[in-house]
Amino acid sequence: MKAKNSNLIKKRKAMRAIYISTYIPQKCGIATFTKDVTTAINMLNPYALAEIMVIVKEGEENLEFPWEVKYKIKRKDLGSYIQAANYINNSGCDVVLMEHEFGIFGGNFGDYAVDFAKMIKKPLIITCHTIPKDAESGYGKVLRELGKLVSGVTVMARDSRDKLIKNYEVDKRKIAFIPHGTPDIALTSTEIYKKQKGLAGKLVLGSINLISENKGLEYTIEAVAKIAKVFPQVLGVIIGQTHPGVLEFEGEKYRKFLKKKVKELGIVKNIRFVDKYLSLDDLILWLKTIDFYVTPYLDPQQSSSGALAYAIGAGKVCISTPYKYASENLAKGRGIIVPFKNSEAIARAVIEMWKDQEKMKIMQNRAYEYGRFMTWTNVALQHLDMFELIAKRGKKTCQKK
Repeated sequence: MKAKNSNLIKKRKAMRAIYISTYIPQKCGIATFTKDVTTAINMLNPYALAEIMVIVKEGEENLEFPWEVKYKIKRKDLGSYIQAANYINNSGCDVVLMEHEFGIFGGNFGDYAVDFAKMIKKPLIITCHTIPKDAESGYGKVLRELGKLVSGVTVMARDSRDKLIKNYEVDKRKIAFIPHGTPDIALTSTEIYKKQKGLAGKLVLGSINLISENKGLEYTIEAVAKIAKVFPQVLGVIIGQTHPGVLEFEGEKYRKFLKKKVKELGIVKNIRFVDKYLSLDDLILWLKTIDFYVTPYLDPQQSSSGALAYAIGAGKVCISTPYKYASENLAKGRGIIVPFKNSEAIARAVIEMWKDQEKMKIMQNRAYEYGRFMTWTNVALQHLDMFELIAKRGKKTCQKK
């Protein structure tokens, strides 16, 4: 039996990958994403554990990173990218995966990412976390150039694949749809977890995010004021610290605005702010507590959302504005789409669903079943399949002439 198991493990070729991204303990959604996806890949690829090249901004050079972080790239120092590329080119890695978000990279519109890609001689894959609407904008031109240079691209929404092909002229053979991962969370009643938090009997709605103005959280607050007139036991939870980038330039301006609105609406007892960057265990506990997960985001083009992915994976009734990622993932009765900047629609959706518990359970089950395809194990397997394919093709095979 032992020999058979060993043979099964060795059937998949060990894939050595180097990952370029932000990384924990940096407080950044992509840092958490990279930790989660590489941990899952390591479980399936134990003979070639992930190596991380972390991109750091000023003031982060002395952060204590985990052992898997092998190199620090200084965001604004092009020489640091050159040294990192030399390390990659002299390594024995099979592929390089770059988590691409414009705010991560230095240069004009983040164009150090392009310079870096030109220097890397190994097969390079990028994950597109944001795709600018205008392919001719400064950010759009950077992404267009990256699309020509890389061997593979992963996207988290099918609409993003179509946009890359049509607007950015990326070879469709390069692109793979791989969903945003989620923890494998059991579908359970919220009541037991509400009791743990002293919220027994409450109707709980909210979200867990790094807070910034584009999240549209004022519309959740306005919705809570309307829901409270029908269900006085409603509690809206706004969980998460202010995004570090926002905090650096604006301080707590947006959070103060939200708290002022709560007072003006007279719902201080119906809103709870949890100003904390949650550990994974705390995040999952809150997901198990919340009845309705609300993402009233304001950017129609948003093509990924780890927060919404986790809520779907937990089998929540999700209510969202129709940004790209939400529209695709909450289709076919898996959630509720409401118009942008419309607190009335959010409130109506909560009230109607809370009155019809059977309908609510059906939607929860649909979301949860869909979320089974998004567990980190499945996402890791899809990454490894892509790594093998790209490694076989080599860096130059799919580049446009």
